[in-house]
Amino acid sequence: MKTASLAVAALTLAALSSGVAIAQEKKAADQEKCYGVSLAGKNDCAAGPGTTCAGTSKADYQGNAWKYVAKGTCTSIVTPKGKGSLTAI
Repeated sequence: MKTASLAVAALTLAALSSGVAIAQEKKAADQEKCYGVSLAGKNDCAAGPGTTCAGTSKADYQGNAWKYVAKGTCTSIVTPKGKGSLTAI
């Protein structure tokens, strides 16, 4: 009985994981990484040394932290520190 429950749990976890991966791929296809536009703690990933990933930027509009934005809009976003960039600032 326990083996069957573990197998069901494993299959469920695998299905959920693959669904998340597919959703992330779709998001990446419709969006682009834009550096220097996120508020502190609101970045999607990459926030430089001393940070790990999503939600770890230490300052508003941190140049080495990115956020997903609609494809083609990044460089038109204006912040108090300048425009968004497709590469780390």
